[in-house]
Amino acid sequence: MSLTLEQTTTIADNLNYATQAFIDGSLCDAADQTKFITMNPATGAPLCEVAHCKGADVDAAVKAARRSFDDGGWSRRAPEERKEVLLKLASLVRENAHELAVLESLDSGKTITDCLHEIGNEVADFFQWYGELVDKTFGKVVPTGEDALGLVVREPAGVVGLVLPWNFPLLMAAWKLAPALAAGCSCIVKPAEQTPLTAIRLAELAQQAGVPDGVLNVLPGLGETTGQAIGRHPDIDIVSFTGSTEVGGYFLRYAGESNLKGVGLEMGGKSPFIVLDDAALDDDLIEHAATSAFWNGGQNCSANMRQLVDQKIADEFVHKVTERANAYTVGNPLDPATDIGAMVTQEHMSRVTGYIDAGKAEGAVLQTGGQKDGDGYFVTPTVFSGLTPDMTIAREEIFGPVLGVLPVKNLDEALHVASDSEYGLHATVFTKDIDKALNLAHRLPVGTVSVNGFSEGDIKTPFGGFKKSGSLSRDNGTEAMEQYLQTKTIWINRGAAT
Repeated sequence: MSLTLEQTTTIADNLNYATQAFIDGSLCDAADQTKFITMNPATGAPLCEVAHCKGADVDAAVKAARRSFDDGGWSRRAPEERKEVLLKLASLVRENAHELAVLESLDSGKTITDCLHEIGNEVADFFQWYGELVDKTFGKVVPTGEDALGLVVREPAGVVGLVLPWNFPLLMAAWKLAPALAAGCSCIVKPAEQTPLTAIRLAELAQQAGVPDGVLNVLPGLGETTGQAIGRHPDIDIVSFTGSTEVGGYFLRYAGESNLKGVGLEMGGKSPFIVLDDAALDDDLIEHAATSAFWNGGQNCSANMRQLVDQKIADEFVHKVTERANAYTVGNPLDPATDIGAMVTQEHMSRVTGYIDAGKAEGAVLQTGGQKDGDGYFVTPTVFSGLTPDMTIAREEIFGPVLGVLPVKNLDEALHVASDSEYGLHATVFTKDIDKALNLAHRLPVGTVSVNGFSEGDIKTPFGGFKKSGSLSRDNGTEAMEQYLQTKTIWINRGAAT
């Protein structure tokens, strides 16, 4: 799936932005009529004004969601019928992939290439995969004597709040919505205020696919207003959140101060990319090293910015990865020739360049990169060498295209440095020795370990982190459904056997 710059520009020029909230099957303004501006990160210019939902809008959406859940039109619908609707939604996403991809690129600064791949393939595949899973999720019959029948059944959890990040706007919506809808829940979606537009459009497509009114509601707004109202609402049963560790802590507090709702968290990371001394520094390894740090402009929670390389090959690694960084094209996100688009906001660009300044000030050696001149919020791929474990850029999440190389003496030091973090989301290991690879994979305190290639797994594998990177819940795989289902025991006394 590809488009030319002329095609993406034509689509962009003819977009009709859906900018209202979607509540109980209809687009509507915020109750108090307030709006906020969403920007085009590539130009720094406003795109449009979007409804700013607050407490009254959350109340209205929860009321609609609770009604739709209790009436059973979705929650108790035959699994085959829910499956049919989700498969239809997958088909509609594919049919509208060009429009959705251009819309997301404009709103987020992501490259059109990434948007087309994520939306036309991954987003649609998530709705299809969980649609297919609907009628393949089983309960259990408990072993008993003849005087009882013990059943363990799994039922939809109820009304769920899904709070999304801005780095993968529609993909993260699919990560959460697809299993939640498959489970039979009614959903309140809060897209990030920086990137609200594709989630609103998705709600329209879901209605077209046959999702009943009230089952899917989308509330654009700010974290401190819309997000907090969702977190504190006494009639929301579950909140699933992807975003910063700081805000994830707020949702735990909101749950404790309201109705003790379940909270699933997928948060930040400071993921290591470990290269042992026996690894071949070929083009494949260097490509994975660069991709792990620069994919999506480094705006990725599992980005492998900490690259721990055996000191015997560190200089050669730095040379090769710097050459690869310099080959990236940074610019217009709508141009298919662009490799890295814009940072999502001016504030975020300043945050990333602040970390680059901190790296230089603390003694790391800047090999290439920094802020790009001109309009828009651009940062070029940045490579530092000579990191030490105590440096700010070696410890804090940057969320930008910044790669730092930290030499290590051996496997044990690599493991120690990699583990010395408050985060535990992801790690990549390169080695020719499978025993060393498995040793590290088992000992690294992270949720995903990728060996001899950077990967987060796929739709079938659970994704989430240890420590401050996440909670016990997981996105993706059959495990994602568990966030949105509750287990019930039904014990039937059968009386004396005859």
